[in-house]
Amino acid sequence: MPSPSPASRRKTGGCPTGCSVEDTLSLIDGKWKIVILYKLLRGTLRFNEIRRQIPAVTQRMLTNQLRELEADGLVIRTVYPEVPPRVEYSLSAKGRSLEPVLLALKAWGDANFGAQAQARAA
Repeated sequence: MPSPSPASRRKTGGCPTGCSVEDTLSLIDGKWKIVILYKLLRGTLRFNEIRRQIPAVTQRMLTNQLRELEADGLVIRTVYPEVPPRVEYSLSAKGRSLEPVLLALKAWGDANFGAQAQARAA
């Protein structure tokens, strides 16, 4: 079943100034998409490598999120004609362009949640 396009996933509210924000969020919404994109910043990964790095995600959810990221042009899926088949995922140029956003989210999380974790430990 093909993934709905970002435009069809976006809520239509007719917002003239925030539409690019809504469009962007429609590409990266989903429980695991930002985490997957962040993991792929380090380079190409196979499916099970991603799964090992994100142990809380189910196989089905990871598959669905990767399919949507691929359909939206953020991730490149490469299948090698081997037995067993080898499938690798990497960021496309469009996906790589999110690097500053992903790093900013990590820095914000480190600054805000890191302080909370230290406060709880004290």
